[in-house]
Amino acid sequence: MLGPVILAASRSDRMRRLISAAPVTKQVVDRFIPGETVGDIVPIIEDLTAKGLELTMDVVGEDITTPEQATAARDAYLQLIEQIKPLELGERVEMSVKLSMFGQALENGHELALANVRPVVEAAAAIGTTVTLDAEDHTTLDSMFAIHEELRKDFPQTGCVIQAYLFRTEADARRLAANGSRVRIVKGAYKEPASVAYQDRHEIDKAYVRILKTLMDGEGYPMIGSHDPRLISIAQELARKAGRKLDEYEFQMLYGIRGEEHLRLAAEGHRMRVYTAYGTDWYGYFMRRLAEKPANLRFFLRSMVSKG
Repeated sequence: MLGPVILAASRSDRMRRLISAAPVTKQVVDRFIPGETVGDIVPIIEDLTAKGLELTMDVVGEDITTPEQATAARDAYLQLIEQIKPLELGERVEMSVKLSMFGQALENGHELALANVRPVVEAAAAIGTTVTLDAEDHTTLDSMFAIHEELRKDFPQTGCVIQAYLFRTEADARRLAANGSRVRIVKGAYKEPASVAYQDRHEIDKAYVRILKTLMDGEGYPMIGSHDPRLISIAQELARKAGRKLDEYEFQMLYGIRGEEHLRLAAEGHRMRVYTAYGTDWYGYFMRRLAEKPANLRFFLRSMVSKG
């Protein structure tokens, strides 16, 4: 029940100021966001890849109000790609991007976002890696999928994200599975109305399994975005039944959550990719992490009390 309240707070300037000013916040944020600059994050990349993990990198920030900010977001990703190029890690380090950062909500936003994200996809391909387009609220998805389809004409490895709690997603999964896309499936972390999304967590879990089966049985590359031990076990069983080898799908989890499980899955031979965010505009990302899982919220509240 607290999830929708937290998501609403993520859009509140007053709550942003209050939480950002709390002395403990920075310490808790560091659990989920290990740095603010490329210089901070490169050692994290080196450490995690040395442990057998893979990464998808997210430069945080979504409240873009000008074309100049969208250009700056593009340039931040290009800087990241330039900095990781000497590491020669190829597809072990990919990028995740939110098209809202590239100007999707601005005037002529669809064209602007496509124009800004294309150079990032091109630069990623030049160093042997790729980009995944993150899903945002349901009103943005038609644009996201259209941009995804356009990018795949030249860069077929470009991935996208689908959200199990949306009613539309089962149809989206059938379409994407048929044409061989890289698809990350997540439960969903935006406040969506009952007219477009399941509200009950058990219904969301059931939809997740149905969609995951479609992806495993299809021609694409499934990326299982979940920290839920039961869903991870189900994913392994569905992969086995579909005859998939360990390198024909992967698990993805957030930096700072279930780190021991990251290492366990990697040690078993699974591809295990850590979603790693960095940057200064962390508030929206951080609030969604709290909303997604009660344990994250309890961790934050305990920290505030213990520091009080």
